[in-house]
Amino acid sequence: MPVTLRRFAEYRGAPVMEAELRSDVAAIRVLSWGCVIRDWRAEAPEGPRPVTLGFEDFAPYPTHSPAFGALCGRVANRIANARFALDGREIAVTPNTPPHHLHGGLDGFGRRDWTMETDGTALRLTRVSPHGEEGYPGEVALDVVMRLEGGRLRVDMSARPDRPTPINLAQHSYWNLGGAGAAGGDVLDHRLRLAASHCTPTRPDLIPTGEIASVEGDPLDFRAARPLRDADGAPLPLDLNFALDARDPAEPAAEVLSPSGDLRLRLWTDQPGVQVYNAPRLAIPVPGLEGRRYGAYAGLCLEAQNFPDAVNQSGFPDPIFTPDRPYSQRLEIEIARP
Repeated sequence: MPVTLRRFAEYRGAPVMEAELRSDVAAIRVLSWGCVIRDWRAEAPEGPRPVTLGFEDFAPYPTHSPAFGALCGRVANRIANARFALDGREIAVTPNTPPHHLHGGLDGFGRRDWTMETDGTALRLTRVSPHGEEGYPGEVALDVVMRLEGGRLRVDMSARPDRPTPINLAQHSYWNLGGAGAAGGDVLDHRLRLAASHCTPTRPDLIPTGEIASVEGDPLDFRAARPLRDADGAPLPLDLNFALDARDPAEPAAEVLSPSGDLRLRLWTDQPGVQVYNAPRLAIPVPGLEGRRYGAYAGLCLEAQNFPDAVNQSGFPDPIFTPDRPYSQRLEIEIARP
């Protein structure tokens, strides 16, 4: 079905556009502000079910959204002490979670205006990140293309810098397959499976130690599907990067099953890691979709990415991209009945 565009709101004197991608089993609404996936309705036994946290109107996004549905960058996740070395120089970026840098800074890619257009079958979002934005060196031309086929969304991302600079993009939706609207509960009894036998442990401030550790025999082992609880049934708080195993590209990196088993999410990525975050401290003071108040464990993020703080960790995958080595990422997310 065709992709449609409409004017959704106005912010700082500029229009905020919304696109709708629709199939016979899904409807996805995307904002030009932050590439935000504002709403995803998946066909469930009772009819269309909202499966990602969001707001009915635009007004709460700039002040109350913890990156709901946003495309985070220039560097998603954390940079220790908001500093890194590049070509013999120390680069300082915005310490928006002092003393560290998170998700590209105060106004990272997930809080910027993008140009939105469609050829009727795919949605394209573009912008140019200027040299010095949030402290990062170099200009970066960004291109994101979204296509919906059935219940599967494919997102192709590219970033072309004019000089060496770190790039790490991450799509930051908070999933709730039981329902992100008024009828939904928390995600603790969602069953998660990851193709990951290792993770990157962190210090208490969530900066990686540099170790890549096995999850064998650990509560963090999700190689077999299980709820987001510990062995005693208590909530298991998660905000951790998992190092994905080598696998057949046709095999998903992550799978999530709703508590009732009536919807399944599958995620495919070409990135080396996925950050699993189940929002243990979430407390949004304004209503979300269908008037719901989002609290602790209301959503589950699966952020396909390079490893956090890779700019400062020599043992992590190289996050520096150049004119001769541009950035690309392919992400596919399918939400459908099993």
